[in-house]
Amino acid sequence: MRAVVQRVGYAGVKADKLVAGAIGPGLLVLLGVMAGDGEGEARRLAAKIAKLRIFPDGAGRMNLSLAEAGGAVLAVSQFTLCADLSKGNRPSFAPAAPPALARELYDRFCRELEAAGLKVEKGVFGAHMEVSLLNDGPVTLVLDTEVWR
Repeated sequence: MRAVVQRVGYAGVKADKLVAGAIGPGLLVLLGVMAGDGEGEARRLAAKIAKLRIFPDGAGRMNLSLAEAGGAVLAVSQFTLCADLSKGNRPSFAPAAPPALARELYDRFCRELEAAGLKVEKGVFGAHMEVSLLNDGPVTLVLDTEVWR
């Protein structure tokens, strides 16, 4: 799994011009599920994100987790994060998980975040979406579970 995690002042996602999910301060997580990913990757990635200490404490240092900062998560499935750009200029999406598996693991990832006590809003899996955000910091991290294997 690959995730782009952005600390935000707010974030929202629309599908078919309707708001699917929106949060105030917290994390926008764009999630790509790779072929070969399983429940273990979903658990590990959710646990890592839940424990990231990237929110400012009283001294302004990145020292608080999302729960400690009182924020929420907006999780948006984004298969384009799985693109292979090693050859040519047109991305290959062969490394992405098949849609049924990707949906299952995206939902599992969200449930794991909720089990960690976090409020989670979601995009619409497989839909064309419009994502808006106010990046806070900016703080943007890229996490890849393949590195942790």
